[in-house]
Amino acid sequence: MKRNTFTIVIGGLLLVIFGLLLFVFQVRQSEVAVVTRFGKPDRTKTEPGAFARLPWPIEKVHKMDQRIQNFEDRFEETLTPDGYNLLVNVYVGWKVSKPELFFPRFANGSVAEAEKSLEAIVRSAKNEIVGQHPFSHFISTDPNELKFAEIEGEMLAKIQKQVLDNNYGIEIKFLGIKKLGLPENVTQTVFERMKSERQVLVSRIENEGKEQAEKIRSSAERDSAKIIAEADAQATRIRGEGEAEAAKSFAVFQQNPELATLILKLNALEQTLKDKTTLILDQNTPPLDLLQKGWMDIAKPATLTGGAVEVGSKQ
Repeated sequence: MKRNTFTIVIGGLLLVIFGLLLFVFQVRQSEVAVVTRFGKPDRTKTEPGAFARLPWPIEKVHKMDQRIQNFEDRFEETLTPDGYNLLVNVYVGWKVSKPELFFPRFANGSVAEAEKSLEAIVRSAKNEIVGQHPFSHFISTDPNELKFAEIEGEMLAKIQKQVLDNNYGIEIKFLGIKKLGLPENVTQTVFERMKSERQVLVSRIENEGKEQAEKIRSSAERDSAKIIAEADAQATRIRGEGEAEAAKSFAVFQQNPELATLILKLNALEQTLKDKTTLILDQNTPPLDLLQKGWMDIAKPATLTGGAVEVGSKQ
């Protein structure tokens, strides 16, 4: 009796599981599903969860990946408007946005079939956009000439419009230029052109440097002339003040010539005896005549010897 009950329970569970497999299907977070009835699309499910269905062959569930798909076109030659052949490789990110359009359009939602159609659209848009931009927008020694972002934006807008117009049921999320190349027959020509552009840039920088140096030199000379002029004016003013003071002293000396003579001799004697000095001179030679009798207490120490004087001074 217990064995029969266990068998019945197991059988019931199997029937429930089999019924769920026949009448229920699950959609994951990364999927979208199209339910067909007798081979024709009936409804779509874009939200994750479990949903009811009729058993096959009445209804069939087709699941498609809703994550972003990466696609690259061929690395092939494209002609620029200024006559250069350029090898360009483009990558594209796309996803299924409308499964009700995507499923019937591409053989039961085949990603491979969708990418075949997408390849033709990408090639056409790439050739058209590249044909509108000169070679320098792709390869140049001047960063201001490069227009990668603008070119990629134009390609993306072109492909998005064509995909939308053709009702592919997909959304182009991003596009970028992956690789650029040059055919062997134009490589040398391009290198020569780049070298010439670089030489022009070098010449321009040198000329700007010379111009800047000339400005700095002129400014320095102008400042130097200004400083010298100010110094000359200051020297002239100081010289005038000195001459004015000298004139005052001269007036005093005119009143007492002997005092003036004495001061001059004392100054000369002070300069002569400033350092360690040994002189043998005539005692009547000015200003040493001050060392004679009557002036001995003015300039000491001094020693008179015969008709000459020997002077020794220590500082």
